[in-house]
Amino acid sequence: MTPIDLGSRRELLVDDFLIDRMEGAELRLQHPTPAETVMVFDRPWEGSGCGYVSVFEDEGRFRMYYKAWHLAVAADGARGASDATSLTICYAESADGIHWERPEVSLFEHDGSTANNIVFVGAGSHGFAAFKDPNPDAPAEARYKAFGHGMHDGKRVVWAHQSVDGIHWSRMREEPVLDCCAFDSQNLAFFDEVRGEYRCYVRDFTGGDLGKGLRGIKTATSPDFLEWTEPQWLIYPGAPDEQLYTNQVCAYPRAPHIFVGFPERYVERGWSPSMRALPDPENREMRARSQERYGTALSDCLLMTSRDGLNFKRWAEAFVRPGIERTGTWAYGDHYLQWQLLATRSALPGAPDELSLYSVEDYWQKRSSLRRYTLRTDGFVALNAPATGGEMVTKPLTFAGSALMLNFATSAAGEIRVELQDASGAPLEGFALAECDPVFGDALERAVTWRDGCSDLSALAGKPVRMRFALRDADLFSLKFQ
Repeated sequence: MTPIDLGSRRELLVDDFLIDRMEGAELRLQHPTPAETVMVFDRPWEGSGCGYVSVFEDEGRFRMYYKAWHLAVAADGARGASDATSLTICYAESADGIHWERPEVSLFEHDGSTANNIVFVGAGSHGFAAFKDPNPDAPAEARYKAFGHGMHDGKRVVWAHQSVDGIHWSRMREEPVLDCCAFDSQNLAFFDEVRGEYRCYVRDFTGGDLGKGLRGIKTATSPDFLEWTEPQWLIYPGAPDEQLYTNQVCAYPRAPHIFVGFPERYVERGWSPSMRALPDPENREMRARSQERYGTALSDCLLMTSRDGLNFKRWAEAFVRPGIERTGTWAYGDHYLQWQLLATRSALPGAPDELSLYSVEDYWQKRSSLRRYTLRTDGFVALNAPATGGEMVTKPLTFAGSALMLNFATSAAGEIRVELQDASGAPLEGFALAECDPVFGDALERAVTWRDGCSDLSALAGKPVRMRFALRDADLFSLKFQ
């Protein structure tokens, strides 16, 4: 078996990439914790259908882009927009990821005034997904880029947009860059710094036409954001066939060779006693007058990860459940997560930064809103063992560095020990399990030590080794040699 070359990169325990065997331990999906509502979309130009949120950090501030759209159903069942003449793209920013402000950018009129935060209107605004391009070859006028969907010559297409400042947007060219899929969701693209190419993720139907077959996700690559390869369906070995509405794929910043995605799972449940017992029955009945699925479909958020951008491990269990029943929940369109991740300060004094995620609530109510969720850094999946203990042994690997650092959490009685072995599985002298100092606590980065405090592994760097982890009432989220 050819050893895996880890170098000094961070590895998340989100799949079986490193794992040779486990006993008494398992990979356990984690779940974000709901926090405060950070936005109520209550401006006259916003409305009940706001969502498709993109966020990113930009030189000390956080930027947010979102669609503003008000949906209504008339007495005769017709579905349409009101209070806002068309779908627009709005902009907000924040210093901490919690308190968001809508700057008056004074670009587009609403009800005769430009005192608003609208930054884009017209064709290409549907599913507008913006990012700051880290490609060093990107020209200044295209430092910020976005994908946006619309109609062109009777076809559903995607346009590429550019901006010098993230506020003033224009098309990179008049012709669409893609015209081969349904695109009726949030389609996105970004620069993959590890592979030096642009990658996009778009919506299509397995039946070949809009509304036929299952909703799903395709991917393509490009050298310049304009010319794209033919999109391919994502592959999910072992995962069930499900309707996936969005994808929200991005490179994880702390381990950019790993892609994480938060697809929205769409489930049509039909009418039943449980459906009629869910919150907001009058609004549910109203929406069903347009199409039954608008009143009886439900949605939640999944987690998927990939190492090549095409083959994904997708968890069948929800990453974000609809949660305890309350007004504005358990409805079609809820729990669409934002695209891209933010590292924000913890509310606990002295605690390290955590991840902030943002979930749409109250969709298609009077006003939609955005709730923040928090997640431990690297904390998507944990290698977990109960108090009775468990073990995991890695495949052979090589590393660069002199210390093994763990992101982990244990109980007061729990611990993690690590044994270093040769490629055949024999313990290395001085690094046997019995010689490892027990690791306990809760930290994003802790060095493993052997023989009363020695963490120096420099003599083993570049040599094939295996790692044997013995855990007891503990979670291991990521590891890194440094």
